[in-house]
Amino acid sequence: MTLKWIGAILIVTGCGGFGFSMASAYRAEERALEALCRALEYMSCELSCRMTPLPQLCRNASGLLTGKIKTVFLLLAQELEQQVAPDAVSCMRAVQASVNLPDSVQDVLTQLGNSLGSFDLSGQLRGIESCLKNAQSKLRYLSDHRQNRLRSYQTLGLCAGAALAILFL
Repeated sequence: MTLKWIGAILIVTGCGGFGFSMASAYRAEERALEALCRALEYMSCELSCRMTPLPQLCRNASGLLTGKIKTVFLLLAQELEQQVAPDAVSCMRAVQASVNLPDSVQDVLTQLGNSLGSFDLSGQLRGIESCLKNAQSKLRYLSDHRQNRLRSYQTLGLCAGAALAILFL
């Protein structure tokens, strides 16, 4: 009988942990989009005022960030400096393949890669502005639904664990 209760507690804990990890991933996606918005705002200002070259621009933007987005911009700066790939789009694809990011962040970075280095200054600024608006709209959506989603993930994890425990007892 004691082993059944221990098993039930472990099942509830495991499923609850899974729900809490999903909530944590949701928060991480929100933080990544916030960091990406900061980087895009910085890049827009730097390009319009100083016309900084792309590798240096990415390196400077990474200095303002933390986490995976910092890694993305550092790797992008290295790829652009070494000119392994012929254009920013190919460099961005190579960087995205090496860093595990949420889909919403990947979409914005793909859009950014398509606009960097492909157009003149005004075209790049418009591309960065478009990426920034896209990232801000995704961030706004995540923020608006944060409380409901986090609570739902956590509750579903615990309830699924309780249901499995009841079935196994």
